[in-house]
Amino acid sequence: MGERTKSRLPPMFTGMSEWMRGGNGALHTANHGPDERGKAGQGKARLSGQTWLLLAVNGLFAAGNALSGTFVSIYLWKASNDFALIGRFAVIQQISMALTFWLAGKWVKEFNKMNVLRAGVLVAALFYGVVLFLGHGAVNYVWLLGIVQGLGSGLFWLSFNVVYFEVTDPDSRDRFNGIAGLLGSGAGMLAPWLSGFVITRMSDTNGYRLIFSLSLLVFILGAITSFFLKKRKEEGHYSWFFVFHCMKKSGVWKRTFLAMMAQGVREGVFGFLIALLVYISTGNEMKLGNFSLVTSAVAFISFYGVGRLLKPKLRKWGMLAGVAGMILVIVPFFWSVSYTTLLIFGIGTSLFIPLYTVPVTSTAFDLIGRDEEGARRREEFIVLRELGLNAGRILGTIGFIAVVVFSPTPLAINLLMLGVGSSPFVVWLLLRELLVHPGKAPRQPA
Repeated sequence: MGERTKSRLPPMFTGMSEWMRGGNGALHTANHGPDERGKAGQGKARLSGQTWLLLAVNGLFAAGNALSGTFVSIYLWKASNDFALIGRFAVIQQISMALTFWLAGKWVKEFNKMNVLRAGVLVAALFYGVVLFLGHGAVNYVWLLGIVQGLGSGLFWLSFNVVYFEVTDPDSRDRFNGIAGLLGSGAGMLAPWLSGFVITRMSDTNGYRLIFSLSLLVFILGAITSFFLKKRKEEGHYSWFFVFHCMKKSGVWKRTFLAMMAQGVREGVFGFLIALLVYISTGNEMKLGNFSLVTSAVAFISFYGVGRLLKPKLRKWGMLAGVAGMILVIVPFFWSVSYTTLLIFGIGTSLFIPLYTVPVTSTAFDLIGRDEEGARRREEFIVLRELGLNAGRILGTIGFIAVVVFSPTPLAINLLMLGVGSSPFVVWLLLRELLVHPGKAPRQPA
């Protein structure tokens, strides 16, 4: 369904594509005081003006992806009818994104991270510009499309996650994630429905070209909005191989990296497969838009409730309940893969996935911010997190390609979906002891 996505919110919260996939302490505290991260002692954590601007940029990024991201895989499928080609496009995009995270970490840490954010939004716009330019020939250049989309996503989410870490703390992080989920779900409700409406009422691929053009404009608006975010201080030097050294000496981060891999396995496959199955089952883009409208409406309500009610002390068992629900809604596919069972899956996922994504995202960033070393190395830790996610996505998608090439039977695909769809339970097992509050980094005045 064109996911990615954090949503992925943060990385896992960008519209239907993100919450279906679902799927981003304090930062260097010397740079951020109570004005930026909420005032202590006021009960509910307050979000600063810069934080709301960051949410606005995230919302525009979500809207641009929701308008067209859901339909990119459909556009390629209609030209190829080839599951393996869709899988190859996803793998190329995931590899490109992982390399971008690792290479761009130096730019974010030592130079202007806000320029990286803007570059990510503009490259996302460029992706749709390339699709428009290639037209029907886009199916012959999936390698190029995957590279460009991965580059844009990597640049945006790396810089976004660093800034997100810097403007939130453990008290405000769940609220920020809940609001980000609301924005993503709102975009997921309206944008794909509008896209489906336009596509089905225009001849040939004219509807696709129009919505891809609208996405391009929304991303440009997001880039303009990002100029109102303040330039943030750069400090320290980027360690290219910090990821490997950290996992060798820290059992906690080795376990967290494996958990991120397990999270990515689900995202890698469900990121494109669910929307594709909805379209194949109905043959109608409007039905896909309706699917998104209904399921995102449920997600909107669920994210609202989780954002308000889920506290750090409830993360462990709340996440387990979410994981159990996400696995159970896959079971109806063993009776049939139809629009009805896909709708059951979509509504169930929308209802339960906030209980999964909000705790896992908040916990990972709380772990980064639990001490001064983590705050100083925030860029490297975020790269470590994203490399884990992308490694899992690549493994999951390669598994999907292997199944559709060597055993493309309904039973094999259903077993694959149950297997990758159960990976959130592995995430919970690996992180269950960390889901309790890892501790707060000390606050210092700006």
